[in-house]
Amino acid sequence: MRRIAISVAITSMSVVLAGCGVLGATESSDDASPTKGNDITVGLLLPEKENTRYEQFDYPFFKEKVGELTRDAGSVKYANAEASAQKQAGQMQQMVDDRVDVIVLDAVDAHAIGDSVQKAKDAGIPVIAYDRLAEGPIDAYISFDNELVGEVQGRSLLEALGPDADESDKVVMINGSSTDPNAKQFKAGALSELSGKVTVAQSFDTEGWKPENARANMTEAIEKLGKDGIAGVYSANDGMAGGIIKSLKDAGVTDLPPITGQDADLPAVQRIVTGEQYMSVYKSYPQEAENAAEMAVARVQGRDIQFDALARDKVDSPTDKSIPAQLVPVVALTKGNIEETVVAEGFYEVSDICTAKYADACKEIGLK
Repeated sequence: MRRIAISVAITSMSVVLAGCGVLGATESSDDASPTKGNDITVGLLLPEKENTRYEQFDYPFFKEKVGELTRDAGSVKYANAEASAQKQAGQMQQMVDDRVDVIVLDAVDAHAIGDSVQKAKDAGIPVIAYDRLAEGPIDAYISFDNELVGEVQGRSLLEALGPDADESDKVVMINGSSTDPNAKQFKAGALSELSGKVTVAQSFDTEGWKPENARANMTEAIEKLGKDGIAGVYSANDGMAGGIIKSLKDAGVTDLPPITGQDADLPAVQRIVTGEQYMSVYKSYPQEAENAAEMAVARVQGRDIQFDALARDKVDSPTDKSIPAQLVPVVALTKGNIEETVVAEGFYEVSDICTAKYADACKEIGLK
């Protein structure tokens, strides 16, 4: 996997937008000779609703872009698996039966869905893996640079601990689900930064990414290390960070250690404003969703030049090698760049973040 420069991804919001440079490749698509017209059906399978991003950002931006690219002649057939691998397999089979033209798949279980990917391939339906790299004969993959996400989280945690951080500092790692290949990459990236600099005293893989499971894992870590024996907490995403903070407060911790996150959920952004959560990883879901729509339309219309321009990287899955891919960069979200990231790109209005409960904290950091 070709890597994107870490220092640039962390320090410059412009890097997030730079990935859009490939979009120009599709601007002249009318000059091509597509194998199919604009009257196409794109299947979109998303994994769950626990994380608000899928219903709030991914699906709407994806659907809008497909409409734009097909002059509103194309349609999106959408289904959400609600965290059930079995349900997603049924949804995918339905899309195969309905003869959609292309499927964009964010797998609940990357391994379990492999047979369904093969069935789609056998039916002549290309499958683009979205956000998580599913097994089976995938035509392309689009996601964020997942190891870079972990590196950004790990590096941010070290920055929060300060220059005196050393191996006497005990860190708890609350990782994502073991069935999610992204979680393994996040963990590997974080460990590449943390190893040898602090001690990872407790580490958990959190079933289903569920905040309540993260809360239980953190409670176990507190019982083993003591409430005052934890220097920092690596949380793989924001939802789990919320559960972790509840566990620490339940244990009577008033001076919270630095806690990481990912996804820039609104409650997490508000926790960052107040200092309860140190950081999140901001990922441009509009960019990912829109680029995935471009890849899907280009693939099914046979616009190979445009498709290749959108998938310039290569990744390997457990079943396939050299899968064409696009890896979208990320940014560390802290108190200092809320306005330049989630506000500037239209994720949230300042009024969404700075409600009455958070007004004073927003004022302190100049967010208004």
